[in-house]
Amino acid sequence: MIVKNIMTPKDKLVIVSQMDTIESALKKMKEFKIKSVIVEKHGPSGAYGILTFKNILQAIVAEDGDMELLSVYDLANTPAISVSSKMDVKYAAKMMINSSIKRLLVIDDNEILGIISMTDIVEIIIENT
Repeated sequence: MIVKNIMTPKDKLVIVSQMDTIESALKKMKEFKIKSVIVEKHGPSGAYGILTFKNILQAIVAEDGDMELLSVYDLANTPAISVSSKMDVKYAAKMMINSSIKRLLVIDDNEILGIISMTDIVEIIIENT
C-alpha cells in the first residue's frame, strides 16, 4: 500500500502562516480538534513546516508561560520531515520510528498533498487483520 491511499488530503488540513501567533494556532487546533497544524512555505522554493502540541509545550516550559512575543515561525519544525505520496507505507512507518515523530507531511514537487500519521498506519493494520 502506498502513502497516497491512506494520507489525510490537503483539503482537510489546517494550514497557518509562519507569522501567525501561537495563540492563533492554538485556537485553530482547538477548533478543529487536532494536535498539529501545517505551516505554509515562504515562497515557491520554501519549505513547509509543522507545529505540534509538543513544540508549544516545550516553549511554554522554556519561556515560563510567556509566549506572547513568539510566532509560529519561532516554534515550528521547518522544514518538516516529509515523504512522497508514492512511497510504500512501510517505509513511512520506518521513518516515523527512526525519527521519533508521529506525523509526516506528504509532499511531491515541493507542494503539499497531505499528511500521514502513525494513527493512519495503525488503523489500516487493524482493518486488515
